[in-house]
Amino acid sequence: MNLADRLRALGEEFVALGTRLADPDLLADQRRYAAESRRYRELEAIVAAHERLLAREADLAVARELFAESEGAERELARAEVTAAEADIATRSEELRLLLLPRDPNDDKNVIMEIRGAEGGEEANLFARDLFEMYRGYAARQGWRVEVLSSTPSDLGGFNEVTFRIEGDHPWTRLRGEAGPHRVQRVPVTESQGRIHTSSATVTVLPEAEEVDVDIDPADLQIDVYRSSGAGGQHVNTTDSAVRITHRPTGTVVTMQDEKSQIQNRARALAVLRSRLLKASQDRQAAERSDQRRSQIGGGGRSEKIRTYNVKENRVTDHRIGLTLYKLDRVLAGELDDIVDALVADDRARRLAEELG
Repeated sequence: MNLADRLRALGEEFVALGTRLADPDLLADQRRYAAESRRYRELEAIVAAHERLLAREADLAVARELFAESEGAERELARAEVTAAEADIATRSEELRLLLLPRDPNDDKNVIMEIRGAEGGEEANLFARDLFEMYRGYAARQGWRVEVLSSTPSDLGGFNEVTFRIEGDHPWTRLRGEAGPHRVQRVPVTESQGRIHTSSATVTVLPEAEEVDVDIDPADLQIDVYRSSGAGGQHVNTTDSAVRITHRPTGTVVTMQDEKSQIQNRARALAVLRSRLLKASQDRQAAERSDQRRSQIGGGGRSEKIRTYNVKENRVTDHRIGLTLYKLDRVLAGELDDIVDALVADDRARRLAEELG
């Protein structure tokens, strides 16, 4: 199917979907309604981009005709309009090609992020906190909302692990590239000789799963409750508010204890469980279509890294795209756009190359 036929078929699908979305029978089926609503929004963007492109191509045809028939100053004005229309058409063609790429099903989803100290002892846990503060700062700049779901503080004020939810406008699109091992090179607070150490923390980025995305059989869950430990005031070690949920078929375990209410901890644990199961399912499907089998976080070792943060040189390097910036202090404060934009552009370029070639 050539491009014109494909666009015509998508336009017809868009019109048909608009009619179906008003059907009461579809409204009664929330799973199908949610899926078809997402598809409608996707097609709406494609149809609108195609219409903008067609309008500019019509402008170009008129401008070329005027250029051929005019003289003097009018000819120069027509020439300028031809140049402007050609530039706009190139931009809008690129926009349309990007919209026609196979869409990531998680683009509209919020995310759940998990950060854990890996190699480096307490210094790795302190770095895990630094990464959490970096993402919290970035979220504030994007107008996103951050909700900490669970955390285990370390002895010196870092995090053994922290799990948090980010809600807003397309956080998955912007943050999915953050998944993997992050490495820091600096003098630890525990180092008395001033020597630079290398430590690492792992970051996992999960698309937040809705109930319609993952069907969990309650019979597959083992739910244990126990008394919380750590910060929490009078409720610590006095009530069975902590919850551990084990998904028997996969062996996935999620624990939550930050909330005082067992019901709240159970709801949070189920939300994280759904997201982990959704990501695992998507990873299996992707693995079937490609040779890529590596997990997001690898082993968490210092030699496995997606990014290095060198404090002495105020340098941050993303090894996947060969990008180095000498403003680590600002990056750790949440100024991540230069890195995120480059990762998003690289991903789009690779997908376009695959689509065209």
